[in-house]
This record gives sequence, structure tokens and C-alpha cells, in this order.
Amino acid sequence: MELEERVAELERRLAALEGAGAGGGHVRPQDADFWALEGLKAKLAENEVAHGGVLFTGMVRLPTNELYEWQQALPTDALLDENWSDAAESFAALGHSVRMRLLREILGGRRTVAELTALDGLGTTGQVYHHLRQLISAGWLHSTGRGGYEVPPGRVVPLLVVLAASRP
Repeated sequence: MELEERVAELERRLAALEGAGAGGGHVRPQDADFWALEGLKAKLAENEVAHGGVLFTGMVRLPTNELYEWQQALPTDALLDENWSDAAESFAALGHSVRMRLLREILGGRRTVAELTALDGLGTTGQVYHHLRQLISAGWLHSTGRGGYEVPPGRVVPLLVVLAASRP
């Protein structure tokens, strides 16, 4: 029985790969539950969106016990038609390992300059402030006053989505 199941799994995977190579460009794991995708399809059909769309959503409880729930759906045409170079500053702000570490530490509860500069490997106080300013400028952080910083609530889930999308 085990051999039959393994062969069936291989055949299913091969069929999915062949379907993608046949010009369709469509790969969808057969064993995944696509409730979010099915909901997006229904919403797109309801709104008569012809060329599809993209949905990202999340429910996140941080180590600080803060809860964030968020979703965004965008039609494909709007994404393909916009000037992608406008997103460069936002991506550039994330393109430095110290900034990514700062974001991770801030989400983890270290929110003041004093707490952040006490960590090894982040550089001098001046360097930390430079990186914080870059993240603020790109909208990934905002100041809470008195040397404190936080990721804006509407950016917590998108930040984690970007991080998840960067995985190979």
C-alpha cells in the first residue's frame, strides 16, 4: 500500500509540473487547502475583476502579546500598471541587515534607542539613529516619542509577508 501511495504522489506532482510547463504557468499543490484563494476568487468575480488579484493576510501575536489582524487584496491590473520604481525606497530600507535586525528587535519588544544600542552588532548610537531614520522615511517604523519606536500596526503583517516572500 505504501508504494502505491508514493507512486500516486509522484504522478500528481509530475502532472502539476507538466501543466506548468505547457504554457499555463499554473502550479498549485494538490494537498493544500486554498480557502483564502477560493475566497479571493469569489470576491473578484463578485466585483467583476477580469484579470485576477493578489491577497495577503495575517493574524500575528507578537512576543509582547500585541495582536495584529490585517488583510489586503489588490487587483492584478492595478499592480501591473503602477510605477514599480516607487516601491524602491521601501525595499531599499529593508535591504540592510542592521535594519532588518532593528525591525525584528522592535517587534520583539525592544523599542527604545537605549535598548537597541545595548545590543551587539548594531553599531554606534549614531549608526542606529541613521538606520532608524531610513526605516521611518520608508514607513516601516514611526517614533512613539522619548526615544521609542514601533512598527506601525498596518505594516506588521506586510513586513512579515515580505519576509516570508523572500524565502527560497
